[in-house]
Amino acid sequence: MLRFLVLVVASLCICLYALPVESLKRQTPSAVPQYVLDYAPLVWLDLEEQFFPSDIANQLLNTHPQSSSSSDDVGAAPNPLNLENLDQLNRLGDDNVYLTANDDWTQTPEWTRGVRPDGSGKTSGAVTCAMLTHNKDNTTLDAFYFYFFAYNQGNTVLDQELGDHLGDWEHVMVRFDISTGTPQAVWLAQHSAGNAFEYAALEKQGDRAVVYSARGSHATYATSGSHDHTIPGLPLEFGFLQDYTGQGTLWDPVQSAYFYSVSFPEVTAPGDASNPSFTAYDDSPTNWLYFLGHWGNAQLSDDDTRQQDFFGQKKYTGGPTGPRDKQINRDSVCGEFLPVCVVNILLPPGSK
Repeated sequence: MLRFLVLVVASLCICLYALPVESLKRQTPSAVPQYVLDYAPLVWLDLEEQFFPSDIANQLLNTHPQSSSSSDDVGAAPNPLNLENLDQLNRLGDDNVYLTANDDWTQTPEWTRGVRPDGSGKTSGAVTCAMLTHNKDNTTLDAFYFYFFAYNQGNTVLDQELGDHLGDWEHVMVRFDISTGTPQAVWLAQHSAGNAFEYAALEKQGDRAVVYSARGSHATYATSGSHDHTIPGLPLEFGFLQDYTGQGTLWDPVQSAYFYSVSFPEVTAPGDASNPSFTAYDDSPTNWLYFLGHWGNAQLSDDDTRQQDFFGQKKYTGGPTGPRDKQINRDSVCGEFLPVCVVNILLPPGSK
């Protein structure tokens, strides 16, 4: 009897953490290239994570647009604001528009906490990912998996928490050979830089790469443990700025995602992404992808009593721009995030 119970428990554990691709075939638009789903990365959220993936549209329900130069609301803004009219804010301020919290976001209200993925890896009731495919030249396809969080918790340096901001867009990009449908390389975004790896180098669950989302900051890494990012793109053995990753909750982002393709019909120079054209694979809302502004508050001013300064570094910084501003028409796997693009063939020393 005891042996039977052990087998039952083991079976449940396997079901819990082996997230099948078959379910994706049923839930995603049929026009999405199947290999983009078969190799979609799985994401470990840290054991101590407090700010989980968030519904993209919900950010608009809890914010209102303001100008970066004042605390005044943006005049003539659509009301109510939604994913189909968000791009209309561009004519009112371009990238100077900030989606500003309706309440005190520094107190991390409940809506900033996001949705913890369930046992199947899905963020039930919340669309927390946007997947973009870019067919570059009919030989190469870049698949961008954009992950959204309502809140970014910064790193702690000498007991000072720095770099908190409302709204957080992170991404992983997988480059595919279209002729074979096989993944060649992966870009893992980390703050203002990142790292690239051959797909074969990464940890896998079946055929799918497994990546790690850093606690609070949600930067993506190839391994669990501590990760220095004091110098962007150049990890040191010891540094002041450390991210931490671990196996807490396994998330399968494409189970709760919007699906799009992107093209660049008016490219004027290699890598130019200034005039993208987005097309939904289904009835996913599209216009929000054209929004040029920021998905959170502007940086708190120095005379705001909530702001803290640590040798010129601020605790509360400005929210980020969205997916269109993440070099989605890049030439190399690294884009221009690094001065020299090195695609690693091995995981960092000491990795499992």
